[in-house]
Amino acid sequence: MTPKASAELPTPLARTRLYEQVAEQITTWIRQNGLKTGDRLPPERELAARLGVSRATLSQALVALEVVGVVVVRHGDGTVLTGKLSESRIVEAIRAHADRMPEIIDIRDALETKIAALAAQRRTEDDLRAIDAALDTMEAAITHGDRGVDADEQFHAAVTAAAHSDLLAQTMREIASLVRESRIESLSQPGRPRNSLNGHRAIAEAIRAGKPEAAADAMHAHVEMVSDVALLRDEEQ
Repeated sequence: MTPKASAELPTPLARTRLYEQVAEQITTWIRQNGLKTGDRLPPERELAARLGVSRATLSQALVALEVVGVVVVRHGDGTVLTGKLSESRIVEAIRAHADRMPEIIDIRDALETKIAALAAQRRTEDDLRAIDAALDTMEAAITHGDRGVDADEQFHAAVTAAAHSDLLAQTMREIASLVRESRIESLSQPGRPRNSLNGHRAIAEAIRAGKPEAAADAMHAHVEMVSDVALLRDEEQ
């Protein structure tokens, strides 16, 4: 029987991406092997061979699991379980993160460009020292092979403090966990930590020079750059 012309077509099923499948494989493997909080996953090369996937796909899956809190990547210590493996549908958690990424980027751009401009107007010598200390910390982290996630956070916190706006600082604290998701995702991209540090230096230079417009422009360019992540490129495709 021919369906009525007014009948609605079924919603297309969401395509499961390879890295999402691998993320589920990893969590299944964790459960099957009885791994617990604080246990380490095998090295990436070994785990990729066990799962029969490329290192690139495995890395993307591990980043997705880190973003949703299942693992944490520690320089020199490998990939460690956090104890948050209660998520029964890991793919849904990963997709929820992907869905909110564009909004996280939008709010970062809106807030942090204003914060940078205010910092250029209001910064004190103590503020500049805190910003420089964050730059030095990130330089040291990257030099030692780390992504610099904590140092990146330290820099943005120092810029926020330099704006001397209690309400903006409070707002940034309230979205800190969401911003950290985007930070982990971004700094896991090849070559991104060094590029991010270069962006930080441009922001700091404008703040030091007391140029609000230049500081806002530098922050906007930085947020645009760090928003280019594999996860969102996959969404567009």
